[in-house]
Amino acid sequence: MANAFSIEDKNLDVSTILTSRTRAYKDIDLTFKNIPLSGEIFKKTEAAAVKQAVKNLVMTNFGEKPFDPEFGGHVQSLLFELAHEDTEEEIEEQILSAINRHEPRAVALSVIAVSNPDRNSVYVTIIFRVVNTQEEVSLSIALARLR
Repeated sequence: MANAFSIEDKNLDVSTILTSRTRAYKDIDLTFKNIPLSGEIFKKTEAAAVKQAVKNLVMTNFGEKPFDPEFGGHVQSLLFELAHEDTEEEIEEQILSAINRHEPRAVALSVIAVSNPDRNSVYVTIIFRVVNTQEEVSLSIALARLR
């Protein structure tokens, strides 16, 4: 049986394709602060890069990303609903769905939303695992209405 791989791939029959490559996750730091004396901006790597991407995903509403109208968590619209357990569950489902659809570097393990009607806000804790590692990351976000 002939291999479908090219000669440049060398010994693919010895090692598996899944373990032959590790991927480093890198993003730019969205604070855009520069490194003193060099003029370059800081970079986020590994879990910090994925954590920043998940936070941006949750904070983005539908229609805010050009040419991808269904990108985002779209939880800001739920903040104007009456505060009760159904709203918290809906926020949790929206966030889980957004992470599963749009962030391939993260596997969502749990999302906990706790509303604080006196402050017109919802506190969300997201626990996810970074793909290709066993590292679990916890992200806490306070979502608040501005009106």
